[in-house]
Amino acid sequence: MEDKMKRNQKGFTLIEIIAVLVILGILAAVAIPKYFSLQDEARNKSAKAAVSEVQARASQLYGAKVLRSGSATTSSILASLDTGNMSPDYTVGAALSGSDIRITVTHVQGNALTTNVTGTWVKPN
Repeated sequence: MEDKMKRNQKGFTLIEIIAVLVILGILAAVAIPKYFSLQDEARNKSAKAAVSEVQARASQLYGAKVLRSGSATTSSILASLDTGNMSPDYTVGAALSGSDIRITVTHVQGNALTTNVTGTWVKPN
């Protein structure tokens, strides 16, 4: 009885194992590049959020200066804007661009962005 059960048990053939390995290889070849593009996309979205935060800080500074003194200049807002205090996760720069402030994020979590993410804070009239 036991001999018959042992004879009826079958394993995978070499062809089946190779087919599974080929399928896994194809899935890995498709998934790995997608994973890296997801990382880049996440860094870019994070950098856009950092630009938005700097814009919000500039608006807040502008409002506070106008309330205190009745007016505010773009250069005084830029001088008060502490982009170095964003977070150790971002490298952010801000510079005057006419009557506006140009904000640039170059690194996220120590990784250089493939293209810098920029934004502009426009001084209200």
